[in-house]
Amino acid sequence: MMATSESAGSGEGGRAAVVRLGILGAARIAPHAIIYPARTLAHAEVVAVAARDGARAAAFARAHHIARWTDSYAALIEDRTIDALYIPLPNSLHFAWALRALAAGKHVLCEKPLTANTAQAEALLDAASSSGRVLMEGFHNRYHPLLLRVGEIVRSGALGRLQTVEAIFRTPSLRRDDIRFHYALGGGATMDLGCYMINLMRYVVGEEPIVMHASARELTVDVDRRMVAAFAFPGGALGRMDVEMKALRAPDIRLVVTGDSGSLQVVNPVLPHLFHRLRLQTRAGVRREHFDRTSSYTYQLRAYVAAIRAAAPVATDAADAVRNMRVIDAVYAKAGMRARS
Repeated sequence: MMATSESAGSGEGGRAAVVRLGILGAARIAPHAIIYPARTLAHAEVVAVAARDGARAAAFARAHHIARWTDSYAALIEDRTIDALYIPLPNSLHFAWALRALAAGKHVLCEKPLTANTAQAEALLDAASSSGRVLMEGFHNRYHPLLLRVGEIVRSGALGRLQTVEAIFRTPSLRRDDIRFHYALGGGATMDLGCYMINLMRYVVGEEPIVMHASARELTVDVDRRMVAAFAFPGGALGRMDVEMKALRAPDIRLVVTGDSGSLQVVNPVLPHLFHRLRLQTRAGVRREHFDRTSSYTYQLRAYVAAIRAAAPVATDAADAVRNMRVIDAVYAKAGMRARS
């Protein structure tokens, strides 16, 4: 059943120029990731939300002035008035619902990581190619000017020949029963935090790494609360990742890149709109750069809408997601752990 929220208008309108968005799951991230950004864009409108608990779906719709709600994911996917979906469900549910959405002709923006393992990512890549629909993995930070500038600096040769890239992402303690610690839901520090840092290192170096070593501290069997991994890139650069979800310290999110002519340090490359620092040191001296506070999610949604409306390319497409998942699976294998299933 698709119901209408009493606090919002229809929102349908049949405007071909506007991408009509549905949200698959009343997740806490959804307002920041898509609802608020959509309000700033002329060609995007959130028109419906689905949650398996109808009361929760209705409350979410009222709170965020969304016109329609349903207690059925399938009903939202089959709704012909919706052009595109945002999927913020637990990791283990991404594959099945993204596959159904693509088959129904919907464009899909799915939270990271796209799937639980490489085989699933490859299947979604095939499905997206066959459907002709946009399938985008939600690494919102990749669309922020800060990260675009990082890529520009590295590729300009300002750092010289790349030598090392280090990616650190540590967050304070979470409750032991948090869904991110459940193997069956695709949990683990590498899945939740490491996917960001692996994606960042691949982007910065512009190559696909080999995982040389990985060591995990497990909260439960096959669920990592911390993962430290070492990488080797074909061009000679070495990488190191350190991610931890129950760190007994303040949050620490950093990217450090060194070359034979300089170094680059970025503080908070994941949520740069909250705060960030970029420090570039070369033979010319030290330079610090700052960027506007527009949300990285706004930049991401803008790219998603442009891909739908004008076939604009996206940085985090399904092919890139496959490559990222291959590294994630390889990290787990090197650590002696099972990939997510």
